[in-house]
Amino acid sequence: MGLLVVYLVLLIALWLYARRHPESVSVPEALRLLPDLIRVIRRMAADKSAPPAVKIKLALLLVYLLSPVDLVPDFIPIIGQADDVIILALVLRSVIRSAGVELLHRHWPGTATGLSIIEKLAGTEPRSTQRNDDN
Repeated sequence: MGLLVVYLVLLIALWLYARRHPESVSVPEALRLLPDLIRVIRRMAADKSAPPAVKIKLALLLVYLLSPVDLVPDFIPIIGQADDVIILALVLRSVIRSAGVELLHRHWPGTATGLSIIEKLAGTEPRSTQRNDDN
């Protein structure tokens, strides 16, 4: 239930962002970002070359997102779901700093624009708009 609520809140936020900033991301691309994000977290956690600490962080992130217990209860409008997004961004930032941005690039299933948005969310400088299509 918690993951569904986070998914819906992120979906609405991305849709609103895409409508306000059509020059940076299209609405369809923004809506595709969430499934790509869930896939990349799963893929990075399953990567045998990823450090154990990274796998633990990603597993704990998934457990937290699936858990009905949150730091800020979800029934509180807006901030109830915002804590999930903040934790997601902090964990991604930590994972990228620990394992390197290459782990994210290697497993990213989406578009170059989506990757750039995720890199910005994680607080890293987007490398380029080109991506490796050999996944």
